This record gives sequence, C-alpha cells and structure tokens, in this order.
Amino acid sequence: MGLKSKEIVENFYTSLFKDEKGTLDNYLHPNVNLTWYGTTGLKKLNFDEILSIRNDMSKNYESLKAEVEKTVEEDHQIAIQFTYHVKTIENPDEEMPLAHFMAIWELKDNKLFKGVQISQLGEEIDESPWS
Repeated sequence: MGLKSKEIVENFYTSLFKDEKGTLDNYLHPNVNLTWYGTTGLKKLNFDEILSIRNDMSKNYESLKAEVEKTVEEDHQIAIQFTYHVKTIENPDEEMPLAHFMAIWELKDNKLFKGVQISQLGEEIDESPWS
C-alpha cells in the first residue's frame, strides 16, 4: 500500500535536508510548481530551483529538521504547518528555529505538483496555537 497524501507532504518536509538519495525525485513531480511568499518576496519555483535552494541550505547549516505542527487534508489538498529548526556551522550545539511555514499542496501521480507556501522568520513559540 502506498503512502497517504498527508504522509507524502510530511515526509517531503521532514526528509528534505537529510542525505537521502533521490529525496526530491521521490516526492516532487517533475513539473512541480511552488509559489512561495517569504520574507524576501514572492518566488515561483520549479524542480531545479527547489533543488538549488535545498543544496544551498544544506551547505549553510550543520543540521536542519522540520517540526510538524499540523497536517490537514480536504478535497485533494493537503495543508501543513511546520517549523524548521537549524544548528549553524558556527554554533552546532544550539538548535534554533529558522522559519515557520504554512503550505498547501495538490498532488499528481502521488507526488507534490502544485503548492503555495508562506514563511516567516523563526522565533521561539511557547506553545502551539492548537493547544
């Protein structure tokens, strides 16, 4: 049995910066389109541009992990809220939040196909807004 849509989205973000061979090929449709509203402005990204960002991030941080807060699926769309936490090369002993994200994805052929993502620079959150 294959992965459920929610699991595909969660697994993409939680494994994106690990050294797993073919992570992007496993989760992203070859014709993926991601619209990203971030602190540096609007970006429209295809497969190669997402790969480039992933490669840049992996060079700049000692580690990066996603803490998934919530995932919801409705009418073939999956929404996810998560925070990326990083350890910097300069301070590998301290983990800090890099950014908070909300994303909504549509899948095609069990891969991420069309997405919209919003991010904000990270800060410590004392408790989840869903508590």
